[in-house]
Amino acid sequence: MKVSALAERNGTRTLRVATYNIHKGFSFFKRRLVIHDVREQLRMLGADVVFLQEVHGSHERHASRFSEWPAAPQYEFLADSVWREYAYGKNAIYDQGHHGNAILSRFPILRWDNQDVSTHRLEKRGLLHCEIQLPRWKEPLHCVCVHLGLLARWRGRQLELLRQRIERLVPPTAPLIVAGDFNDWRYRVAQELAQPLNMHEVFELVRGVPARSFPAVLPLMALDRIYLRGFQVRHAHVHHGRAWARISDHAALAATLVRS
Repeated sequence: MKVSALAERNGTRTLRVATYNIHKGFSFFKRRLVIHDVREQLRMLGADVVFLQEVHGSHERHASRFSEWPAAPQYEFLADSVWREYAYGKNAIYDQGHHGNAILSRFPILRWDNQDVSTHRLEKRGLLHCEIQLPRWKEPLHCVCVHLGLLARWRGRQLELLRQRIERLVPPTAPLIVAGDFNDWRYRVAQELAQPLNMHEVFELVRGVPARSFPAVLPLMALDRIYLRGFQVRHAHVHHGRAWARISDHAALAATLVRS
């Protein structure tokens, strides 16, 4: 699939992005392997940059148990023939394999880094930070994929580390997107991250409130977000319902952005 038609028509000032917690490629309660369905659904979004959480890099037991388990790591399997570049941040490592966050991109990834922000030995978390070069953009696009902790005190520390990282490494004039599963049912991200960094959440700009994304079959909580700086929002959509609920417990979020 080619770079989005919108991006081609206006000199790549328009960018389509998506974020999705893929639940390690398994259906709700891990009853079925659905990574092939995940790939098809992601391609339908037409995104230029995709932020993914709970992505398996390797799992020996699953590979031996399921005949349709991809030979390549899940992030490579999902990116195949559509997103020519990808980065994977290995967070949780165990005897059978590992999983973490991933970013898929139609455009060149200049550099990337995965910062360990784990606050408890039982829950490994990381900040996957990529710099992506878009045609004719003066500065690289900074993308950070996150999956924050389940407890408020863990998330608070992780948000502090994320804010410090952005202040240290992202120029104020550079375009910036932070997306993923924030596990933030208390709506603290706006106060602790977005406001100090002059960032805005996509659905708050469009609808006035973050989008409900969990559980996918009937979303009640706004756990997944897309925060940005240096963009205007043209469209934003929550992908939920039966088809999406079959492949993850989270809905996918997608947005069309215009470079300010």
